[in-house]
Amino acid sequence: MMAEIIQALAAAWGHVADNLTWFAIIGFAGQAVFGTRFILQWIHSERVGRSEIPLIFWYCSIIGGVLLFIYAVGIGDPVFILGQSTGIVIYGRNLVLIRRERRRVHADA
Repeated sequence: MMAEIIQALAAAWGHVADNLTWFAIIGFAGQAVFGTRFILQWIHSERVGRSEIPLIFWYCSIIGGVLLFIYAVGIGDPVFILGQSTGIVIYGRNLVLIRRERRRVHADA
């Protein structure tokens, strides 16, 4: 029984390893960065005692989004390309708005 499980896992890993391309590695990295943003937001909100989105959330969003966009182009998925491209614009715009607000606050001080 255990031998069959090990053989099945080895066969599955062999299939994954055979299909592992640079685009897949970029996609996995992008998904890891993109997914990490929620963990960072949760930790930050627990620290401040309220739901709040930290700046690192937006940086993880844009970095992960760009990596996932590269992956989407690499595999040629138009739905994925459109979804990631619109997200990148939104994440970038949030960073611009945050920077503008910080400049205004510093100028007022």
